[in-house]
Amino acid sequence: MKGTCELCNRIEIELTVHHLTPREEGGSHLPIAYLCKSCHKQIHALYSNRELAIRLYNVDLLKDDESLKKYVKWIKKQPATKAVKLRKSKNK
Repeated sequence: MKGTCELCNRIEIELTVHHLTPREEGGSHLPIAYLCKSCHKQIHALYSNRELAIRLYNVDLLKDDESLKKYVKWIKKQPATKAVKLRKSKNK
């Protein structure tokens, strides 16, 4: 699907479906967000599914989280076609 990433607001060639509450935490039929591949991968590199389910279960909470805020500010400046490296969390 082509559109705008709900996290970084870049226009992407392809968006992915992100379950705001991970499926393994009971989120199969709960709200989703459409994210670019880069943002989706970064979220899962930084946070466990449990942490996403407990405290980062909507786009606004993700945008306000300190660990992701710096990434979003940076990725907004990158071309949508650029392949980016992930920054993994030391805590995950």
